[in-house]
Amino acid sequence: MIVNIQEAHHIDGYRIGLRFNTGEVGEVDLSDLLRRYPAAQPLLDPERFRSFYLDEWPTLAWPCGFDVAPEMLYELATGKSPWRTDRACAAGSSLAGRDGSSVLA
Repeated sequence: MIVNIQEAHHIDGYRIGLRFNTGEVGEVDLSDLLRRYPAAQPLLDPERFRSFYLDEWPTLAWPCGFDVAPEMLYELATGKSPWRTDRACAAGSSLAGRDGSSVLA
């Protein structure tokens, strides 16, 4: 499934409310993430943190160049993986087309 962020708004502190193209909504607290990555350190300033926007992908981004992938935010906000988990994938199906030919050929 391709997950996109349709809306993002600041709640308080380092928490952001999100609405996804799946119709699901949730919130994330990014305080731990900001402390973990040196590139995100400027965003520990509350005013800078609130300057986020949705870029053209749409990814949650900040003017300093830091961004967070929608898939990661979806998993943090909903507790569900955005990655396909149907039986064919879970069973480790081969990379074959419907006619049995290799999709890599």
